[in-house]
Amino acid sequence: MVKKMNVESFNLDHTKVKAPYVRLVGVTEGANGDKVYKYDIRFKQPNKEHMEMAGLHSIEHLMAENIRNHMDNVLDIGPMGCQTGFYLAILNNDNYEEVLETLEKTLHDVIAANEVPACNEVQCGWAANHSLEGAKEIAREMLAKKDTWHEVF
Repeated sequence: MVKKMNVESFNLDHTKVKAPYVRLVGVTEGANGDKVYKYDIRFKQPNKEHMEMAGLHSIEHLMAENIRNHMDNVLDIGPMGCQTGFYLAILNNDNYEEVLETLEKTLHDVIAANEVPACNEVQCGWAANHSLEGAKEIAREMLAKKDTWHEVF
């Protein structure tokens, strides 16, 4: 028997998932009734492939800046340490289809971008490590498989 761990993704069998996908990880309710919805946006197949750091870093900047143009109440979008995806946290919005539509629009923004926002030493902790073309390729690959985003296993 495997011990249940505190971190939800540590309880997920990464050998059984089929990336790419978008999965609701969990919902946390605050003391005043607000709810935070956390999503696993998996771009790459765990333990088989990963995003190269410069492209991942740039798509992080691009998605963080652009996703808020398409959806209210985005708290955060940030990369997984394994470099296979991102976590998205949203306040008081449980509409999964809207999340998918927002992700699609945001990835189109990445492809259309002419520069990486906040790609400088004042606004970024590793400004030398960016690749706009790498970010665009990651976005194109994810969009090419959007019909599978509903399918986790």
